[in-house]
Amino acid sequence: MLPLIDAATRELLLTNGRDRERDHYPLLKLFNPTGPATWLICAMDPDGDTLYGLCDLGFGEPELGYVSLEELKEVSAGLVIGLERDLSFRATLPISAYARAARAAGRIVEPGQPTASYYGNLP
Repeated sequence: MLPLIDAATRELLLTNGRDRERDHYPLLKLFNPTGPATWLICAMDPDGDTLYGLCDLGFGEPELGYVSLEELKEVSAGLVIGLERDLSFRATLPISAYARAARAAGRIVEPGQPTASYYGNLP
């Protein structure tokens, strides 16, 4: 199983964490392959545990905020299939654009993409 954060990404996240005023691009996408939870991470605090980004637990209210890497690891260990890192993810816009699109869609989506449900527009 791959680590949730590789060494190179960790260094970039730490660099972004030292400059919180910028609207950084997300560098890391983590997700639950058997559920709706997804995280787009753009920064890490110097403590090496506190991550900042767009968090979507699948309740229709994604939000910008902080999450503990250790807590994510604990959640991952308790799942049949642990949390995974999306190796193909490449951010196209800063985190604020992803947050706006996610608020409008009720889930994390790629900004500019259609937001309809996979099951159609159900009431």
